[in-house]
Amino acid sequence: MQWSYLDFIQSIFKLTTIDLSSYKERQMKRRIDALIARSEYKNYHDYFNVLMANKELRDEFMSYITINVSEFYRNPKQWEALEKDILPNLLQKHYELKIWSAACSTGEEPYSLAMLLSRFMPLNQIKIIATDIDASILQKAKEGSYIEKSLQNLPKEFIVKYFHKQGAEYYIDDSIKACVDFRQHDLLKDEYPKNCHLIVCRNVLIYFTEEAKSKIYNKFYKSLHPEGILFVGSTEQIILPQRYNFVPVQSFFYKRAYE
Repeated sequence: MQWSYLDFIQSIFKLTTIDLSSYKERQMKRRIDALIARSEYKNYHDYFNVLMANKELRDEFMSYITINVSEFYRNPKQWEALEKDILPNLLQKHYELKIWSAACSTGEEPYSLAMLLSRFMPLNQIKIIATDIDASILQKAKEGSYIEKSLQNLPKEFIVKYFHKQGAEYYIDDSIKACVDFRQHDLLKDEYPKNCHLIVCRNVLIYFTEEAKSKIYNKFYKSLHPEGILFVGSTEQIILPQRYNFVPVQSFFYKRAYE
């Protein structure tokens, strides 16, 4: 039986509720086609039947298509701006900050946020919501084990203070883990946290269609506190941010427009 790519993603949606039509087709189709070829299945139909019957392979497929690439302090200059400008301004107005790391992948980003915030407040005052669509990736994030390369941009003081090395792996300290609440969440269909002072969603939206991005930006706007900030990735500057009622604060940082 011959299936088109559309047949396949419609069937995946029924099986998993993941809407692959909201991802850019050329990129996603290329990834899936490569996976099917590498797995030595003949076509979309045969591969789908295997996924339907084998939960372990289905979980592997989910991890593969949800594009989990991350590292600590990715694009360090942006983290410097967060430390020097964004966080001090927020903390002048708010004693406690509600922070959401969306599409957090394997945890490098929310853990980076927790370590950075430790320069401003005690760890027991830091609470970060961290979400991702992939349950297996969230489990890896909770384990907190990383290779040396993923720490290459992290300030050395944090590596010394908050990691211990065992073999080739670096394990993050439980005191940092306790700052982060990991939850499964689909940006396209699930309810968003409310009144967030800082939302961090970086290097994820580039994979979505324009229609899906528009939907997500509008939901981020509603999710922010009136004085909240949205922090996006280095390839994701928002074109015409006023369409979503955002105003640039500086490169890669946006605030809600005053109503």
